[in-house]
Amino acid sequence: MPEPKLAVGDEGTSLTVTAGDVEIARYVYRPDAPDAEAPKPYLHPIRSLSGAPLSVSRPWDHRWHKGLQMTWAHVSGQNFWGGPTFSVERDYHWEDNLGHMRHTGFTGLSSDGDRVTVEEDLHWVSAQGEHWVSERRRQVFHGVDAERGLWALDFGTTLRNVRGTTLDFGSPTTHGRPMAGYAGFFWRGPRSWTGGTIIAAGGGGGEEMMGEQAPWLAMVGQHDEIDGGGTVLAVAGRSSASVPIKWFVRNSAFAVISPSPSFDEEIALADGETLELTHRYVFVDRMCDRAELDELGAEFAL
Repeated sequence: MPEPKLAVGDEGTSLTVTAGDVEIARYVYRPDAPDAEAPKPYLHPIRSLSGAPLSVSRPWDHRWHKGLQMTWAHVSGQNFWGGPTFSVERDYHWEDNLGHMRHTGFTGLSSDGDRVTVEEDLHWVSAQGEHWVSERRRQVFHGVDAERGLWALDFGTTLRNVRGTTLDFGSPTTHGRPMAGYAGFFWRGPRSWTGGTIIAAGGGGGEEMMGEQAPWLAMVGQHDEIDGGGTVLAVAGRSSASVPIKWFVRNSAFAVISPSPSFDEEIALADGETLELTHRYVFVDRMCDRAELDELGAEFAL
């Protein structure tokens, strides 16, 4: 069976990525969102090759969760995540510190049928309107395999500190909340995936993987409305920082996965220095068991 060809279209505020006649991803690069949600580009909806939903946007519990997005809750007092900010003294509290990530232009946008490549520049702007970070982002949609029902996304980014002084990239955990080290490239699964199965490399699994290191981690869930389920495999990848990537993962009260670059240790980025991150997500149109995930983890390793 011939593989469906990948293509990309630009609608002015978002890109649509299709595999054959199925829209597998929409990248909203100019979001229409309130300041409270720390507006930033995001991928939603994300779909399997059959069109099954693999993401959710603006859930009632956290309106700033949108599919799959690059985000950061604690950057030298600024919140590029959205919602209230955590501190030991005040717990979660709304503050005037919500920044945004502004798309400034595509430096490359191409498709050859086998892959779609999106290269983009962004500015991270503080709540006070100051340009703190220049980001160069690269996303590659590839690996379409109709027989196995899967496709892959490579995400790479270079964050350059342009503030004029050191920036500290942290998380709620680095600010005193245990096991809340969410930061970086964050996926929020469909509501029906709540209670899904967490499987990780090396025999690990379950919510015990929170704050642990592993080359890859997967969530296996079931769909509402349509029969069957799917799998999202995340490959931790690489960070140029000395701080290790650790997993932020949860299947209750909702399904999330993030290879956190600053789970429980801050990254201090001096003025003019860069932080480079590379991750990979694989979206599978069925519920995989450990044996198959061990094979996929090895095949899609970075």
